[in-house]
Amino acid sequence: MTTEAVFFDLDGTLIDTAPDMGGALNTLLQAHGRKPVSELLYRPQVSHGSIALLKLGFPELNPNTELDDLRTEFLQTYERDIAVNSVLFPGIENVLATLESHKIPWGIITNKPEHLTLKLLDDMNLTQRCCSIVAADTTTHAKPHPAPMRLACKQSGVDPENCLYIGDALRDIQAGRAVNMTSLIAGWGYISAEDDNTQTWQAHAFLNSPLEILNHLQPKLMPD
Repeated sequence: MTTEAVFFDLDGTLIDTAPDMGGALNTLLQAHGRKPVSELLYRPQVSHGSIALLKLGFPELNPNTELDDLRTEFLQTYERDIAVNSVLFPGIENVLATLESHKIPWGIITNKPEHLTLKLLDDMNLTQRCCSIVAADTTTHAKPHPAPMRLACKQSGVDPENCLYIGDALRDIQAGRAVNMTSLIAGWGYISAEDDNTQTWQAHAFLNSPLEILNHLQPKLMPD
């Protein structure tokens, strides 16, 4: 195969959004007279979305019913300060610059809501660099369903088997493999040593750092 495009999950793979998502959770908890949650606890939950975070602070509430209003409040709080402390993971900018210098397009396939995804990417000056942006509600199904992967490939004009996909959750690998993308685990992301057994995910490889992505490109590239 020849690598014709590279796609990334967003939270925990491309961008370290934990500081702002955890900050929004603790702002919400303070408003409701509750104690803050430590980074040690909230960081592994960020890739699993707002409900997983809210369950940390409101464990007694039913996530299927009672957390709906709080989720709306959380997302509004998060949106206000969405890119205050969020940053690209170390090494990611080098990878993106290398891909761009070799004219290999890259894009985003995430389960983050579309309006938050676009705002975050805009605030971090990344939107115009993406060949495709597919969020949780861009298609009728989110990952692990293959629909987001197929749309990203269609938007980018590439075949799935000529793409890499990098993510830090089981659903990322499942979605990538469902369309025959080479699927790689972002070991620098929000993976929980206690809850995530990555050896069972059937990924093509586990990456310890972003620069290792370049070793899986065909042909292999060297960072500029």
